[in-house]
Amino acid sequence: MSDNDDRLAPVTPLFGAGWAKPGTRAPDEPEWADPDESASFEARATRGDVEAADGGIADIDGHSSHGPGSQRGRAVAEPDGAVVSALPTYAAFAARSEGAEAGPDVEREPEPETEPEPEETYDAAKARAENISLHALSRRGVSSAEMTKTLRSRDLPDEVVAEEIERLERVGLLNDDELAENLVRSKQDRKGLGKGAITAELRQRGVAQESIEAAIAEIDDDEEQARADDWATKRAGQLRGLDQATAERRLNGYLMRRGYRSEVIRRAVEKALPRGGSRGGGSRGGVRFE
Repeated sequence: MSDNDDRLAPVTPLFGAGWAKPGTRAPDEPEWADPDESASFEARATRGDVEAADGGIADIDGHSSHGPGSQRGRAVAEPDGAVVSALPTYAAFAARSEGAEAGPDVEREPEPETEPEPEETYDAAKARAENISLHALSRRGVSSAEMTKTLRSRDLPDEVVAEEIERLERVGLLNDDELAENLVRSKQDRKGLGKGAITAELRQRGVAQESIEAAIAEIDDDEEQARADDWATKRAGQLRGLDQATAERRLNGYLMRRGYRSEVIRRAVEKALPRGGSRGGGSRGGVRFE
């Protein structure tokens, strides 16, 4: 062995069949290794705790590793007598962890039983229905159908809901006729909607059909035409630079979305976009359509 070899750290083999014979040295084992000590290690690993016949497992220090809780390093004895070191298995760690958390003799305390809530009385349900309806009416006017839907969503009995709706209608807090009239005025004045759009909104609010028909019948046709003319004139000012066909098509669509009838739209478009004339007064204010 050279001087350079003396300075290298000794290498201890972990695996190999070179240790199978007692008192012999592995080929790459350093000269200073004690054959008797190697034989002693092999004897401890391969004695009764190691099942050499079928690849049994034993602790490297000679103790048996029976049971899932062992975590020490283990040696596996091969049928030819070779000893191979092995690491503890995951099952051993899991079994040891489970055993530490809760032993087999530990009994869990039963969860306390929750007492069922007392069933609501009829009078309590009526009082709750009154509170719900008054709160809903304080925000905005609602139809009888809307109030019925609101009360049923609060898990109230059907008979309580029916009685509350009847009470509200009797005292005048629910009135579909009055609600329809108010909505018609609001949609006309504030949004400039025609009969078609107003009818659709009233149906969406759940207003009774007879109340809708009565409210729509009160709309004056001349007033609706004048309102459509005003909206068409305002919109035509945003269509400058377009040809006549495109401007008419877009203005038609705009008035239709506002719920005006076809004959009202036709007259409003003819007035806002006259053919062969100019709108807006002069070359600076409008575009001539030819």
